[in-house]
Amino acid sequence: MILYPMWAGDVPALLKAFLEQTFRPGFAMTMESDKLGKKLLKDRSAHIVVTMGMPALFYRWYFRAHSLKNLQRNILGSSGIAPIRSSVIGIVEGSAAKRRQWMDTMHALGRAGR
Repeated sequence: MILYPMWAGDVPALLKAFLEQTFRPGFAMTMESDKLGKKLLKDRSAHIVVTMGMPALFYRWYFRAHSLKNLQRNILGSSGIAPIRSSVIGIVEGSAAKRRQWMDTMHALGRAGR
């Protein structure tokens, strides 16, 4: 599971740097000449959880979940990870009851191995 807060419309810089350094040729994929070769992380799955201040529906509809799609396609997907599930949690500054509901949902997903 990868969980991060939306930061200036994207993945936080430290997380992005970590992923760029970790998902290198030899770990995530092989290199054959100037093209990507074999995907080395097949048979693995991921669940991405993104939190943000704006409504989740607005992020998915208006911004087309651009940073989430980038992470799914360009980093995790290019290394063979599938399926990649996602949860987008918006308006995190909302009520404490709503936050508790999200935490319970994430806890249940974690227990289910999703």
